[in-house]
Amino acid sequence: MRPAVKPIKSVVLCVEDNESHLRLRRAVLEKNGYSVLAATSASEALQMLRTSSVLLVISDHMLAGLTGTELAKEIRKIRPHVPIMLYSGIVPEHLDNVDCFLSKAEPVEKFLSMVRDLVSRGLG
Repeated sequence: MRPAVKPIKSVVLCVEDNESHLRLRRAVLEKNGYSVLAATSASEALQMLRTSSVLLVISDHMLAGLTGTELAKEIRKIRPHVPIMLYSGIVPEHLDNVDCFLSKAEPVEKFLSMVRDLVSRGLG
């Protein structure tokens, strides 16, 4: 009998400069079976995208250096097809290059539902 093959976890990149929010988001995602890469800045996120296979990027909007929408524009240059969720307490004026926006005030169930949908797009 062959040993069971463990399914490969979907890798999600979380970009958040507030470390307590980042820890919470990471815990929720890992509890639901995702592997999480964490970046605390846009430049760190871009470096991770150059070296790691990621199925979804979840970014805050208000980051040091670049905004979440500016980061999305840079991500599209490196990984044009990776889904990007902007997850923020602040609604940006423009959502260019972002697949969806979700307010941090939304329930965790809605967050996870959107993550599942976007990861399935990243797999397809």
